[in-house]
Formats: sequence, structure tokens, C-alpha cells
Amino acid sequence: MGAEVVLQLPFRGRWLTQMSPARRVPSHGTHLMGSTYAIDFVGVDQAHRLATTTDWRTWLGTEPPERFVAFGRQVLAPCAGAVVAVHDGEDDHEARRSPITLLGYALTQASRVRAGIPAIAGNHVVIADEVSGAFITLVHLRRGSLQVRPGQQVVPGQVLAECGNSGNSTSPCVHVQATDRTDFGSAVGLPLVFRDFRVWQTTTTSTVRTRGLPAERSVVEPLSGPG
Repeated sequence: MGAEVVLQLPFRGRWLTQMSPARRVPSHGTHLMGSTYAIDFVGVDQAHRLATTTDWRTWLGTEPPERFVAFGRQVLAPCAGAVVAVHDGEDDHEARRSPITLLGYALTQASRVRAGIPAIAGNHVVIADEVSGAFITLVHLRRGSLQVRPGQQVVPGQVLAECGNSGNSTSPCVHVQATDRTDFGSAVGLPLVFRDFRVWQTTTTSTVRTRGLPAERSVVEPLSGPG
């Protein structure tokens, strides 16, 4: 395997980058389950809003995942290769934006880790990248939306599923990681970069990157709608 796994962004439209390894490694504060270089993307609209509704639940309670722009957006294959694992059946739980509910969720993190992969990853797809040999996992998918099966060959831009809020997520997002094997108990995370995307500095101004790792809190969009 090369030093970096090169992928295309697994979606269309604009997405906010979170937990980027451009900010720190390990990006999620742990090497657990091969997540050393994992990166998260949260869908936003043209005004770069995560959700179009804000009310008392935003600040004091939990919110239905359907409120969020990302929920139900198509998740696309970031590379060509064979699907090696698929998991479905985990619920899309309530989302959280308020500091109160986020703190409570953080305090229950250990119990989810003990519960195993489904409690952390939720619904997910693993693809064996035919170029690098790495295993690419896309996580937190919407229950019942998965459109591929193990053994199936996929091409970049092919629809895999929809963005959901299953597993260990606070709001609908897509978590992407590359590992050297499919056994998450012993998997080693691999660094990744993305090709051909736009970085939006404001809602109307942007620059183009032919290859790179999106910075923390940057809004990115593929240069062309893949697929």
C-alpha cells in the first residue's frame, strides 16, 4: 500500500468537514477500530446551514434527524472495488446540537464502545479499494437505505446508501476511514486524501483543490457530480 489512500468525496453538494486528521492525529482522539485518520462530513445547504429549523429543542433537547440537511442525502462509492462487508438494521437515533445533550452523550460513550462495532459504526459499508488495497469504510448510514451487497463490484460515484444517524453520531454525517484489514479489533488506520474538490471560503467564493485533505470546519464539494 502507498503512503496515502486517494479517494473521491463520497457525496454530491456541500459538506462541512469535522474531526479532520488535518487538525490532529488521531483525528477522533483514538486509534480504536482503525479510526486514526478517519474524517467526518456533515451536509450543509447553500447557506452552509446544518439544519433549516432552530427552536427550543436545538438548545435544550434532542432533535429528529430529519431536520438535518445531511439526512437522506446519497452516499457514493469513493473508489472502485469490491464490497466486502455490509451492515444494516441499526436505528437512526435522535440528533444533538445543545451542549447539555452533547455532554450527556459523551458520558455514555464507554458503554457504546463495549457494545461493539454496530453501536459505534451503525449501518456501514466496507469496500476493498482496487488501487491501494486498503479497506474503505463508510459509517452512520441510514437504516434500510443500503443498496449494495458483499461481493458486489462498485465504481466511483455509485450510490451505496443514504446518510443517516446510526451508531455513535451526534447528528447525521458520513464518517470515512481507511484501514489495512477488515477486523476492526486489530485494524490499523491509513492516511487518506481526496481528489478534485472545491473548498468554499464563503457561500459564494471558493478555490479548487486537485488533491488534498480538507481542513477542519472547511466546506467542501466535489468538482463534478460523480456517477
